[in-house]
Amino acid sequence: MTDLLAAANAPASPQGRFWGLIPCAGIGARAIPAGAPAPDLPKQYQQVAGQPMVLHTLAAFAGVRRLAGTLVAVAPHDRFLDSHHSPSWWHVPCGGATRAETVIGGLHTLLNRGAEQHDWVLVHDAARCLVTTAQINQLIEACEHDSVGGLLAHKLPDTLKAAETDATGVRVAATVDRSDKWLAQTPQMFRLGVLLEALNHMGAAATDEASAMEAMGYRPQLVPGGAQNFKVTYPDDFALAEAVLTQRGGDAMLEHIKGTCGNLQPAGSSFF
Repeated sequence: MTDLLAAANAPASPQGRFWGLIPCAGIGARAIPAGAPAPDLPKQYQQVAGQPMVLHTLAAFAGVRRLAGTLVAVAPHDRFLDSHHSPSWWHVPCGGATRAETVIGGLHTLLNRGAEQHDWVLVHDAARCLVTTAQINQLIEACEHDSVGGLLAHKLPDTLKAAETDATGVRVAATVDRSDKWLAQTPQMFRLGVLLEALNHMGAAATDEASAMEAMGYRPQLVPGGAQNFKVTYPDDFALAEAVLTQRGGDAMLEHIKGTCGNLQPAGSSFF
């Protein structure tokens, strides 16, 4: 079988190639309203602004010319993306029970398909569907010469409270200085080999890639993202994401997704 990643036509550089990695193996339990039955499809495949959420995410990555390719790490037996294809991304059933396991599976898949230890990998949440091509490019430009790498993040805009719980409920324990507080976002961009070592070291406790790198003693760079680059997590988030995508362009956005995802025609079989 042709090694699609090795055949990627993005030029290599002294800094290594750049790969996207989208962990897409979760079910999004927090997005299910209380008392509601589980939906037929995981959160990342639910419709937002006329298309499955993950396709908005992949459209943004498809616009990044410096990416050699983007791997979507799906759960075993997940066939949803078999009916969608694009020359800019591939999907492989290498997902695990946790985010860290899914990313580790994706990193091994990239290495097996021709990526190098020193290549950069940009890991991004499938449900963070409002990321833009410009933001991804901004992260690459900020981190490609950095010794560690970094992540998009948003400086905390609200007053931050610490809480305590007593017999009467949850109450404010203190107001916390927010001047040095940031909300971690994605993509998070690190060298493939170092990130794999960090995730193997920290295991399932790693809630994002930066925390695994921090546990190894690294200090990732914080690159300003934006308030709209939020992760669709709770039921109300779907309506907000839909409103933002509609405001950004409506029909023009859908045409862009169709153009970058092979007009959403069935591929007949998975790439791998």
